[in-house]
Amino acid sequence: MSRLQVVSGKGGTGKTTVAAALALALATEGKRTLLVEVEGRQGIAQLFETEALPYEERKIAVSSGGGEVHALAIDAERALLDYLQMFYKLGSAGRALKKIGAIDFATTIAPGVRDVLLTGKACEAVRRRTKQGAYVYDYVVMDAPPTGRITRFLNVNDEVAGLAKFGPIYNQAQAVMRVLKSPETAVHLVTLLEEMPVQETADGVAELRAADLRVGRVIVNMVRPQLLDETAVRSAAHGRRKEIAAALTAAGIGGARTLVGPLLEQASDHARRVALEREQRAALERLGLPSYELPLLSEGVDLAGLYRLSKELRAQNGGHDGRDGYDDRPSAGQGTGS
Repeated sequence: MSRLQVVSGKGGTGKTTVAAALALALATEGKRTLLVEVEGRQGIAQLFETEALPYEERKIAVSSGGGEVHALAIDAERALLDYLQMFYKLGSAGRALKKIGAIDFATTIAPGVRDVLLTGKACEAVRRRTKQGAYVYDYVVMDAPPTGRITRFLNVNDEVAGLAKFGPIYNQAQAVMRVLKSPETAVHLVTLLEEMPVQETADGVAELRAADLRVGRVIVNMVRPQLLDETAVRSAAHGRRKEIAAALTAAGIGGARTLVGPLLEQASDHARRVALEREQRAALERLGLPSYELPLLSEGVDLAGLYRLSKELRAQNGGHDGRDGYDDRPSAGQGTGS
C-alpha cells in the first residue's frame, strides 16, 4: 500500500483540488493524513478556507469517522536550516548563513538542492514514527509540481547521489530515493478530457516509467455530464432538423421551426464534445492504468465541494470498508469509468 501519494498534473487541471480531496478521502475512520504543498502558492490554505500555512504541520480538517487532515507548506529555505542542524549541528551558524543570503543562494542556484530538500521533508514525514512505533501519519499526500517537471523533481535525488559518493548528503539522497522508488510511493496524474492535458499525461507516464517511478492512477477531473443519450447525440451530429421539429411539435411546443436552429447548434456542439471526450478516454485507456473520474462542480470548488469530491473518490474505490486506504495497483481490465 502506497503511503506517499504524489499528485501531479498539467496546469489548469485542478491538481491541488484533487490532492486535497484525496487527502480527505484517505483520512477516514480515524486515519491521519498529511497534505504537503511544495510550490509555495498557499493553494491548500485557500481551498480549506484557512489562513496561510506556516512551516509547521497543522490540522486543517476532519473527515468521516473522525479522520484528520493535517497540512504543511514546505519552505526550501527552512528545510535547509533543518538539514544543517540535523546533520551538521549548525543551528546558530545556519541562521547566520541565512542573514548573509547563503541559504537563498543554495536553494535557488545550486542544482537540485531545492528539490532534494522538498522531497526529503515529505519522505521524512512518511517514515516518522511515534514513541510506540506506529506511523505518525497513515498517508502523506503531496501536491507536487506540474506533469512537465514531476519526473525531474522526484528523480533529482539520483543526480545528487551521483555527485556525492559518501557523507550526509549522499545518505540523505539514498534514503529519499528508497522511499520514492518503493511500493510506498505512487504518482497520480490529474488530467481533463482534452487533447493537450491527455497528451501531457501520456508523456508524463512514459517519463515516470523510464525513471522507474511508480505510476498510480490517472484522475480525470472536471468531467461534464453527457446531457443527451446516444440516439440524440447521433441525431444532433447529423443535423436531423425534421425529426427534431416534429418532436418539438409533438411535445406541444409552439414555434418549433424557429427553435430548431439554435437547439440544433447547441446539440451539435454537445455531440462534438462527447465525441472528443470519447477519443480522449480511449487514449487514456491505452496507458493501461486504473483511473478515477471527478465531476465538474458548476458552483465552483469550496470546502463543501472538496468533501463532495472526496466522497466521489471513496465511492469509486468501492467505498470504505475498513481497509487501509486506496489500492493504486493497475488491475486487469480496469480502465476509465464512464
